[in-house]
Amino acid sequence: MLRSYLKIAWKVLMRRKFFTFISLFGVSFTLMILLVVMAIFDHAVGAAAPLKRVDRMLFVNTMRHQMADGHGWMSNPVSAHFVDDYVRKMKTPEKVGVTTVSSNATAFTKSKLLPLDLAYTDGDFWQIMDYEFLGGRAFTGAEVTQAQHVCVINEATARAYFGTTDVVGRAIEIDLKRYRVAGVVRNVSAAQIYAYADVWVPYTLNPQYTKDSRLNGEFLVVLLAPSVAAVPAVSAEYQQMMKRVPIPQPKEVKAIYSYADPIVPGVTRAVFSTNDPSLHNDNLTKFYALVGGLALLFMLLPVLNLVNLNVTRILERSGEIGVRKAFGAAGSDLVGQFLVENLVLALVGGLLGLGLAAGALALVNEAHPVAYAHFSLSWSVFGWGMVLTLVFGLMSGVYPAWKMSRLNPVAALRGSGEQK
Repeated sequence: MLRSYLKIAWKVLMRRKFFTFISLFGVSFTLMILLVVMAIFDHAVGAAAPLKRVDRMLFVNTMRHQMADGHGWMSNPVSAHFVDDYVRKMKTPEKVGVTTVSSNATAFTKSKLLPLDLAYTDGDFWQIMDYEFLGGRAFTGAEVTQAQHVCVINEATARAYFGTTDVVGRAIEIDLKRYRVAGVVRNVSAAQIYAYADVWVPYTLNPQYTKDSRLNGEFLVVLLAPSVAAVPAVSAEYQQMMKRVPIPQPKEVKAIYSYADPIVPGVTRAVFSTNDPSLHNDNLTKFYALVGGLALLFMLLPVLNLVNLNVTRILERSGEIGVRKAFGAAGSDLVGQFLVENLVLALVGGLLGLGLAAGALALVNEAHPVAYAHFSLSWSVFGWGMVLTLVFGLMSGVYPAWKMSRLNPVAALRGSGEQK
């Protein structure tokens, strides 16, 4: 039966080529947009080097001070003092690493000025992240403690400064300071804000970071849980730890807030904080509901267009439907046949959409809108594309199939399209 439905579906699609083209264009173009957005999102927050273990990671982005007497809020990353005195003393994390958001730095080659993005990190940061080393190694915790002038550079910096990536042990001068290259890593996308930089150096080389005794500072904290199941325990211990942190300047500061979140909740907590400045709720459910609603709304227009086209096609095929009903075909048979036709159309459109999305991402990659970013369709994005394709097919096929099943056989044979 299914084989017969598939043959009928294919012949119906070939019979009205212009109708098929319009339908496929609507399905494939909509899916292309959705898949490109999903691929970019997956690139930024998905499990890819150097954040291969992102499902075990929690991130501390800010320390928020609620000022007394309604004087508003102050929000900044945390300080090295706060990390050393409180976060590193937690029992549940396997590792606690820190990094700054990359800042501008400059190096001079023989022929030109070389702008760089430089980040300060510690030794544990390199044990949490999974950078791909082209040569050498990361600097160690001991080198950080001793404030040695070592650095790790990315492939692009090595080629621009030295002309090769075989530079381990050589000296590089950045902002008039000399560093010994300990290792060279493959370029990391600037979309991965916790891992991106051109050059990484020990944070102890900046006296401003080590002497700062405030809670607010310049560091993003990355905590590695021993397992995925232990992530909630690490987050809960961080909250318990925050209750023991004394409020600085109690006359001016009413309360302090900071949270350790997985990567996506960390973003949603900050984005949707307008109505809840204390950020108790990470608003992840609200984020997914909003994204899902927007996706459905975006799909709704082509779906309605397909429904309209399919209903028109039903009326044109009323004679065929009338004959099938006259020979005993049940309404469920006709519904199954029409849904199969629609799913075939949606699957063909979905495959075209995947091809168009791959082409669009290739064009985006050539344009280099984000440094070192390479957007691609992962298996997870491909799977979601197939799910969206099936949803697309069902959404656009249920009503026309139900309408087909209710056609009056006598009226259908007359071609009037009258329903029961």
